[in-house]
Amino acid sequence: MRYIIVPRHQSKIFLTAFSLSLAASLSALPQQQPSQSTNAPKLTAEQSHAKMLSVLREIQTSSPDENYFFGTSGLITKRAALQSAGSAADWQLRLDTALAELQQGNERAGLAILEAARAGLLDGSIPGDAAARGAIHFNLGVAYLRLAETQNCCKIPTIDSCVLPIRGGGLHQDKEGSTNAIPCFMDVLANSARESYWHLAALWLLNLAHMTLGTWPEGVPVEHRIPAAAFAPESNFPAFTNIAPQLGLDTMGLAGGIIVDDFDNDGYLDVLTSDWHTSGPLRLWHNRHDGTFLERTKDAGLTGLFGGLNIVQADYDNDGDLDFLVLRGAWWFEKGRHPKSLVRNNGDGTFTDVTFMAGLGDANFPSQTAAFADYDNDGDLDIYIGNESSSRLRCASQLYENHGDGTFTEVAALAGVENFGFTKGVTWGDYDGDRLPDLYVSNLANPNRLYHNVGSGHFIDVAPQLNVTAPEAGFPAWFWDYDNDGVLDIYASSYATGIGHIAAWHLGVSLPYEPARLYHGDGHGGFIDVAKTAGLDYPAMPMGSSFGDLDNDGLLDCYLGTGDPHYYSLMPNVMFLNRGGIKFAQVTMAGRFGLLQKGHAIAFADWDNDGDADVFAQMGGAYPGDAFRDVVFANPGFGNHWITVQLVGTKSNRSAIGARIRAEIVELGQRRVIYRHVNSGGSFSGNPMRQTIGLGKAEQLKRLEVFWPRTGETQAFANVTFDRGIRIVEGDAMLDSISLPPLPTPPLPPKK
Repeated sequence: MRYIIVPRHQSKIFLTAFSLSLAASLSALPQQQPSQSTNAPKLTAEQSHAKMLSVLREIQTSSPDENYFFGTSGLITKRAALQSAGSAADWQLRLDTALAELQQGNERAGLAILEAARAGLLDGSIPGDAAARGAIHFNLGVAYLRLAETQNCCKIPTIDSCVLPIRGGGLHQDKEGSTNAIPCFMDVLANSARESYWHLAALWLLNLAHMTLGTWPEGVPVEHRIPAAAFAPESNFPAFTNIAPQLGLDTMGLAGGIIVDDFDNDGYLDVLTSDWHTSGPLRLWHNRHDGTFLERTKDAGLTGLFGGLNIVQADYDNDGDLDFLVLRGAWWFEKGRHPKSLVRNNGDGTFTDVTFMAGLGDANFPSQTAAFADYDNDGDLDIYIGNESSSRLRCASQLYENHGDGTFTEVAALAGVENFGFTKGVTWGDYDGDRLPDLYVSNLANPNRLYHNVGSGHFIDVAPQLNVTAPEAGFPAWFWDYDNDGVLDIYASSYATGIGHIAAWHLGVSLPYEPARLYHGDGHGGFIDVAKTAGLDYPAMPMGSSFGDLDNDGLLDCYLGTGDPHYYSLMPNVMFLNRGGIKFAQVTMAGRFGLLQKGHAIAFADWDNDGDADVFAQMGGAYPGDAFRDVVFANPGFGNHWITVQLVGTKSNRSAIGARIRAEIVELGQRRVIYRHVNSGGSFSGNPMRQTIGLGKAEQLKRLEVFWPRTGETQAFANVTFDRGIRIVEGDAMLDSISLPPLPTPPLPPKK
């Protein structure tokens, strides 16, 4: 399998055990097996919650021994082997032990081992060829560069920390790390072929190191210099500012999920985050209506619900309060059979984990992706959970049918959606307009699937015949109508790129990679891939990603949070601006979105009620040594009109997931139509369910329509006043105005 984490055609000495193990585990999958069915246990809500707390405590206790990423047993074993070997230890054992130290955050220990290995290779006391020398120098440079981040971006953060192009407050005050990294990368460059992946990777990191010191571009030899155009503002797009510190949301953590939505029905958006560490807490932040947030995790009863690489929200029980689902165990194979959590909102500021009571706790498999939809059009929300099937743990994905009484039954096998892939993204959307939500499943190392909903609870995979199975290395995916033609399109990302491809892209060097796909719906039930012509073939490596309308022009833009578990994967998160529904332009550098840290979950949300979308990013990598602070990019505003629409289903599901909004405007004397499909964004997104719709320079919102797929009915409202929030209840001929004053952004807190 070529497209897994890093290019398979490159020297394997640079690969960690993680990527080698993953590639092996995803190959040669056995034949399909029946999925497990579940029956709801007869537990009370309180018993269900208590049982979940107990299960998660057991997982937390076993993690030091069992978990590849957080456990220390592997490091202890490597340390012992290194100590036992003494001076006879070969370079590979030294490298493996050093990487294990770095991953646990023990940077000085890792550096000492790598420095000793380098010295031994250079003086001949440690046998090794040119490949060994390259591996040690490359990883030593990475270790020093990551030390530089710890000493600067993490220890003394500023709004410019780790944001490309690095400038101002982002320049490193402690220069030890980057200064020592530079000669390591220069050694790799001097002893590797220019067209090789690792030469280009070292070249990329060399440029970053110089940039942190303020010596870029002059300090970089011309033959190794990334062109200035790569870091220049792409347009006159305004800069966004990270205001997470002012809001009190700049928490440090590892990879996880984010939801920005109204959990207490006060009309203001709150924030919920997760951390995939088995001791990582859920954290609920209440919007205080004054421009700040107050953590209410303990008061909300969420203490002890540890872990979660992703979280998704919906009102699954139609009681008017927003609930959520936590996904756990991803990337951990047979060690990741951790329960997901269905967490019910009690409507009084507290939450209860009802997983076991609801019937979702019997069959547990590693997962990080799920989505809600009413697939059978019965008025309540069902859940599809994409599980990670591999040769180490054969498992189906799961479709839970909602019975409307608080319980679910797993029906994936009956519905024909078991998938049996290493699933990384799932998304619902009615691509053919037949009022039944279809399901797109993005798989890593397996073909993607498009399950066409044929009714009566059954699906057929039509991805091969519609040619939407790529990319081979699938990750985040979503349905959206990016060109406002009223037909859903599909974005399917690729996880088959890296920093070497980014360098090659900017240098004009040919280095093959698998690009993302943008499948344009043709209006006849088919798709055409237009990613290249639309400008979305840039070699990003998306993890957390989402879409929203940054400039309120009525067209959806997207932000890709990038990275992978490797410490060397320092690449910018990427923002694409939609230009007329035809092409996407990068505004990463101009908008100051190019954060180099790992981006795992994204939300576009108007938290301050001023009508434009701010961007929330849950940051952090996989290992304890790769934590980072969450960020919130404040939208400076573009002077365009908008309307925020909150839909309330009555016959349909209360969250109105799957409903379609059509806004017909008159703009500069011309008629234009804008469409929205109600969901929470992409497969690693937690956008609010209420839809903030940009209206550009509209002079009139001539007609606003809401189509409800369950009934096939359309509500229409003429000459709607915009630049405000409205509430539309299914079947109600009147719309309600929501009056929420814009919130202030508080000043920066004093430096600690």
